[in-house]
Amino acid sequence: MKDTEMENLDSQIQNRLKKLAYKLTIPFCYSCYHEAPSGRCSDCLSDDLMRLLPGDGVEYGIDWVIEHLVRDNVEPIDVEEVFEESIRQCYPETVQVGWLELDTVQTMKDADPISWDLARNDWLENEEGEGHIVSFDHGGSHHYTHDIELYLAGQEAVSEESFDEAQMEKSSG
Repeated sequence: MKDTEMENLDSQIQNRLKKLAYKLTIPFCYSCYHEAPSGRCSDCLSDDLMRLLPGDGVEYGIDWVIEHLVRDNVEPIDVEEVFEESIRQCYPETVQVGWLELDTVQTMKDADPISWDLARNDWLENEEGEGHIVSFDHGGSHHYTHDIELYLAGQEAVSEESFDEAQMEKSSG
């Protein structure tokens, strides 16, 4: 995947997550400590509002909402496990060392743990660069991009159904 394609994919996912985060949160005036759904506090008239995620908390911005949504709704991957599987697909299952037949991956990890860590980090960087894996918490956890897209598609489908139901109620009422 070309860099511009990856940037577009990453940008599309980010935009969809931001849209969902805004949809699921409510503007909140922390000074007066109440919701301000109009975008301006009805008491102090401030438009310097936080975002309230019901049941979770209130904070400025939406990055924390995105991290929360991903953390709670999309299973993170075990980078070590996925990298090991990637290596197992490239090399034979066992390696002969003298008269011993050893697990290739474990031998590589034990023989040079620093090289193993460097290779894993290079692999991870490549997977992120290709758009297969993403992180929303600065590398604390990683998720498959397609899992994020599936979550977003599900949320968007629910949102469309709710919109359709609201439209039907308005037209029939």
